[in-house]
Amino acid sequence: MASPELSVPQRPPMLLLERLVRADERSCAVQARVDGQAWYADGSGAMPGWFGLELMAQAISAYQGARGRDGGPRPGYLLGTRSYRCAVAAFPAGAVLEVTALLQDADPSGVSAFACEIRLGGEPVAQAVLKVFDRP
Repeated sequence: MASPELSVPQRPPMLLLERLVRADERSCAVQARVDGQAWYADGSGAMPGWFGLELMAQAISAYQGARGRDGGPRPGYLLGTRSYRCAVAAFPAGAVLEVTALLQDADPSGVSAFACEIRLGGEPVAQAVLKVFDRP
């Protein structure tokens, strides 16, 4: 089965996602692979753990893109999070990460909250609730 198309406004080298795994009305799952030669890589080729916030934001963008809006993908705005918990200091080079975003609340003004999680080897390693703004 082919994966759905990844439709986000980010482009390399800022695009960190590899593919859209699944998407439905309230959630999506995406895959990212840590590139040991990428601009973000540290001396051992790892991605710093705090990059998880960007992976989550891009997962939300993929969710919005999968909803098939007219005009294709468009930029949204990360408003922030109160708590980002990451159990690892860095994601190792070559690691395949699954990032999920679940819509918790959507206001008609365009402000939404998503519960996000990053899994490494099937185990959860990072969680946060991100607030975003996307023009309705």
